[in-house]
Amino acid sequence: MEKSIYTKQLNQVLSLLKELRLKSGYTQNDLAKLLDKPQSFVSKYESGERRLDIIELRTICKALRITFSDFINRLEGILDDTK
Repeated sequence: MEKSIYTKQLNQVLSLLKELRLKSGYTQNDLAKLLDKPQSFVSKYESGERRLDIIELRTICKALRITFSDFINRLEGILDDTK
């Protein structure tokens, strides 16, 4: 049996990233331009089609004007609430 890479925790990460993007007032295209990436980059990680490495995640946080540590703290709170 193949193991799924899609977990509840990953979905929480993706939801938080999308929520932060929307709260910042950015479209996927706006954020992609800030990241110097194609719009499909944002679409693929938000849909779970693409995984982010930690450096990419930190860069996205900076573009969304949230510190990496604040993002992690928010994520920890969400993950603790969903156990």
